[in-house]
Amino acid sequence: MNWLLLIIAGCFEVGFATCLGKAREAHGNASLWWMTGFFVCLAISMYLLYRSSQSLPIGTAYAVWTGIGAVGTAVVGILLFKEPTDFWRLFFLFTLIASIVGLKVVTH
Repeated sequence: MNWLLLIIAGCFEVGFATCLGKAREAHGNASLWWMTGFFVCLAISMYLLYRSSQSLPIGTAYAVWTGIGAVGTAVVGILLFKEPTDFWRLFFLFTLIASIVGLKVVTH
């Protein structure tokens, strides 16, 4: 169950990073709404990270949470913000995913 909470926490990390990107592009009240989304996602993400770290090693939990956020935010950047995709960027995203899976496999 704690691994599921950690994955959801990572997804909310992607959410708060995405809200920051959208707030940067927005003007007026739209920017305020995106910043509200940022704070809501941030609070949920941190709470779920806290909950999952109650039974998982903090080093593993934090590394997985950060990795999910980094990969997810990079994918959102590619799909939503038209960030570049090249072989090396995709290669290193894949190695990051492999590292996250590896941490799950070796953590008891």
